[in-house]
Amino acid sequence: MAIDWEPLRAIINDNQRFVLTTHVRPDADALGSELGMAGILEHLGKTVRIVNSSAVPPRLAFLDPGKRCLQLGNGITEEQALDTDVHIVLDCSSWGQLAEMGRVFRRTKATKLVIDHHASSEDIGGKEFKDVTSEATGALVFQVATALKVPVSQAMANAMYCAIATDTGWFRFPSTTSSTMRTIASLIDFGAQPALLYRQLYEQCTPGRIKLAGRVMSRVTLECGGKLAHTYVEYKDYQETGADPSDTEDMVNYCLTIAGVDAAFIQIEQSNTQIKTSFRSRSHLDVNQVAEQFQGGGHKQAAGAILPGPLVEARARVLNAMKTFVGHL
Repeated sequence: MAIDWEPLRAIINDNQRFVLTTHVRPDADALGSELGMAGILEHLGKTVRIVNSSAVPPRLAFLDPGKRCLQLGNGITEEQALDTDVHIVLDCSSWGQLAEMGRVFRRTKATKLVIDHHASSEDIGGKEFKDVTSEATGALVFQVATALKVPVSQAMANAMYCAIATDTGWFRFPSTTSSTMRTIASLIDFGAQPALLYRQLYEQCTPGRIKLAGRVMSRVTLECGGKLAHTYVEYKDYQETGADPSDTEDMVNYCLTIAGVDAAFIQIEQSNTQIKTSFRSRSHLDVNQVAEQFQGGGHKQAAGAILPGPLVEARARVLNAMKTFVGHL
């Protein structure tokens, strides 16, 4: 699904100040897309700030050595975030996923834009540049750079490489195409460093993360004749293992490494007692359908939702929905 980037070019040409934001608890696609887009705009002489609801997770801090990504309420106020000509939301089309930055987006009198690849979405009032067939929002940002003839710096290339590599499961998901690999080749030509980035992403675990992973994997339960796997994280686990909340990233994917498992989910208790739920599946299952039952969303094979606590009740609700979903296949 080709996107016409000419309207975006016109908006960029007609404005000077830009605020970029993404979803709560940003992943590498979210941060890489923001940093890549910031580089594009700054090359064109624009003033750019990146303001998110969440801080950069410690394990992804290497993506933002200049600490460009600010957290609302921590050094920048809502009024300061509103002081702009254009707001661009990247890798998100949901009020719930915008969290505190949603208030800014609702209040702003600035031009609103959305650049995203998620299938599930809400109308958040911005002009959309969206391709649900794209493997990552970072790939769309690379398209922007190409369409606007902006040279890609090494820092931008590294950011967009991480965005695409992580959202394709390091190129093993069915969303990976020949076009994906051509984009990756171009990013390497621009200076992206695959070996270094892989090491930064996957070979810098703390002892706490390893201990947490062991605890979480010990809780894995199989249902539906071994087709469904699920586990959970209690908030107290972080203190007891010395882990950080961001250390749960990707743990749900471990469940899919079990032979015979077609779908999986992990539920993670938050400090505010809400329950973050991540769903994963093989290519023939659309877990986005289940996520939407809980006002969440995402992609066919990877989706998420936030449920009210307590954890035991949230686990029962999601387990019932997933057993029904998998059992009907």
